[in-house]
Amino acid sequence: MQRIKAILLVLIFSISTLTGFVSAQEAETEENWPGEPFDNHIHLTWATLTLDVNDWADEYPEIVDLTSAGVSELGKTLWVVRLSDWSNDTKPDGSPKEMIYIDGGHHGNEYLGTALAYLSAKWYITEWAAGNQEAIDVLQNTEIHILIMLNPDGNDIDTRWNINQVDLNRNYDHYWNTCDSTQPGSSAFSESETEANADYMNEYMVDADLYVTMHTGVWIMLYPWGKWPEQPADWELFHQIRDDVQANISQIPIQNANQGLYPNCGTSRDYGYGVMGFPTFTFETDDEQFVPGSFESLKERLGEEMDVMRFLINNVWYWRARLDVQSLEVSEDTAEIYVQNHGHASTSNATLQYVAENGEIEWSSGLFGVNATNSTKITFEGDFGDLTTGGEWRLNYAKRVIPSSTWVNETINSSVIDSSDVESKSMPGYALFNPIAIITGISLVALWKREEIDYF
Repeated sequence: MQRIKAILLVLIFSISTLTGFVSAQEAETEENWPGEPFDNHIHLTWATLTLDVNDWADEYPEIVDLTSAGVSELGKTLWVVRLSDWSNDTKPDGSPKEMIYIDGGHHGNEYLGTALAYLSAKWYITEWAAGNQEAIDVLQNTEIHILIMLNPDGNDIDTRWNINQVDLNRNYDHYWNTCDSTQPGSSAFSESETEANADYMNEYMVDADLYVTMHTGVWIMLYPWGKWPEQPADWELFHQIRDDVQANISQIPIQNANQGLYPNCGTSRDYGYGVMGFPTFTFETDDEQFVPGSFESLKERLGEEMDVMRFLINNVWYWRARLDVQSLEVSEDTAEIYVQNHGHASTSNATLQYVAENGEIEWSSGLFGVNATNSTKITFEGDFGDLTTGGEWRLNYAKRVIPSSTWVNETINSSVIDSSDVESKSMPGYALFNPIAIITGISLVALWKREEIDYF
């Protein structure tokens, strides 16, 4: 039924784009991926994309789950290709899969950004089918959600804007219309395309550890912020990625968006980081598509960019703080914890907690930080002999420094805990009268709420 519906949509919306369909049908050959351009500017139509993604879902149901984020202003489906080994809901070790979000085509005339999103899906599908172990490992451990063409109306009439003449990448609810920019829309999320994209993030991608939005212009990768020239709170993570990419994969420039390009507000990149808490990049491919006669193979043109994408995807496990308690020694009046951070992001607001069997926090430390790829040893004072028996020690922390980042609360393995010097007592009301626990609990609730704040 979905296949029939897709074909009907193609016939209704895109009879005039059959030339693009013909070129894309040739895409199955190695030499002609994903369809050589029939002019210098328009390459892949929404009609072709609709048929392609439905073919992928029909041919590879084990790894392709096709869904929709919503519709464009003219009613065209915003297809999302969800890739994973769907035979298991978790990784082989039983832990949750990493989540990655990719979108392309905010600007309808920036074809190479759309093509890179297309290739990001196509590569994992074809390589999984060919038995490539890298692709198999990624899909067993990761969910990759790719909205290939966010602005199908603008794409099919070859314009930057959507059909309402709005720049979709200035229409997000993050300091909307506070920079000098053209066509940001009548309000944040005034356009169905951006509203659908943000709704999809909030419904399905809350726990994502990577978001890449793909554009065309100059050859550069941009991280937050677009509004400010200052480095973002998680500068260590972005700098580590920059250094690794440039040392081992590509010399592509990687910079703060405000400095590397120009001031810009209301972008999906800054919304993804500032509101959702993801580590985010804008991937700008080169602008040779605008040069007459530049018929360079798209596969060759985007090959280096795809190498960078594979690096980001293969290493997504590291794009957050990952605290590992090496030891916890508890005496009557002190608790000393030694924590190692295996991730490449810092956290500045970790707390050590003792949680009773009924779920009440009986004791909580003050906030402490652990830097990226670093370790920390810290000693806390307290009346630990007053804690009830049968509870457990936990570590609570945000994945990244940015206040909008999501939190994790992990039980500390009992094998690393030494509390032999503590004579436990039963004081069930302790949590109610522990001012540290109460104050920390209030601050955690405040930090959890996602809202726009002035970071400077």
